[in-house]
Amino acid sequence: MWYFVISAVCIVLNANIFPTRFEWKSTGPLVSPKNDGRNLAGIKDPTIVEINGTYHVFASTSQASGYGLVYMSFTDFDKANSAEFHYLDQSSIGTGYRAAPQVFYFEPQQLWYLVFQNGNAAYSTNKEIGNPKGWTAPKNFYTSTPTIIQQNLDGGYWVDMWVICDASNCHLFSSDDNGRLYRSQTSLDSFPNGMNNATIALSDRKNDLFEASCVYSIGGGRYLLLVEAIGSDGNRYFRSWTSTSLSGGWTALAATESHPFAHASNVVFSGTPWTKSISHGEVIRTQTDQTLNISPCNLRFLYQGVSPTANESYNSLPWKLALLTQVNTAC
Repeated sequence: MWYFVISAVCIVLNANIFPTRFEWKSTGPLVSPKNDGRNLAGIKDPTIVEINGTYHVFASTSQASGYGLVYMSFTDFDKANSAEFHYLDQSSIGTGYRAAPQVFYFEPQQLWYLVFQNGNAAYSTNKEIGNPKGWTAPKNFYTSTPTIIQQNLDGGYWVDMWVICDASNCHLFSSDDNGRLYRSQTSLDSFPNGMNNATIALSDRKNDLFEASCVYSIGGGRYLLLVEAIGSDGNRYFRSWTSTSLSGGWTALAATESHPFAHASNVVFSGTPWTKSISHGEVIRTQTDQTLNISPCNLRFLYQGVSPTANESYNSLPWKLALLTQVNTAC
């Protein structure tokens, strides 16, 4: 009798681990482009893990001529802007178009993986996350753009690759800037090889399911999906869903512009709001392996924002990084 009562209570608690409405506070800009001769316009698309009090951040660098990757580390967000930039074109990752990184530790191989876009879905590996010159030359997950994505691009772009693994398989998510989220998979033992042809994991109107997806395990066989959308005012925000399987289906959590995961409307800024866009970012992970497990309590989200008065061309926009901290929790 007691076994069944306790189990029922656990199920109820697990179902209510998120608040009915997310509320956040935001810092001002924490990381900006450096005046170091690179002529960068923006710092974008951060991926972040925390290891023994040190934050390791990889991000895109943007300028009119294109994109690259940068690595930095620091122990205090108040000092993040003084962290040294290590440009990964100085490693075997090399020069050329590289953007939208994701970092995680693949425990079966005892290697760090950096996943990014290069016109394909690419990856590089490293034995030490803190060694910026240790990254290997890029390899692609696919020989070419998967057929279903190629057929659906219709003026969009294949972007923002994201890998997460469960006990048996590794799943690669990506977007097409046209309202479709894709998923491929390969076995845990075969990773990074053998990604099958993509399937559509979720679809919606173009602006409502745009890009920058990230997926996390939240324990108990449950997953949290975040996807960036473009709001009615043209600014960016995040929607969210949950599922009991990485293969779906996905149930709306905070998934509308009026009831968002993270939007300027549910963020309190320190001082005058510096941005109206809560754009491409990542939940801070302290468990760094391929399962991407996070606590659903007291979330912290490193994101990119831009001044509302900026009017440069997209690649030249002055994106900067800032930190959201959840101020309400159901835990």
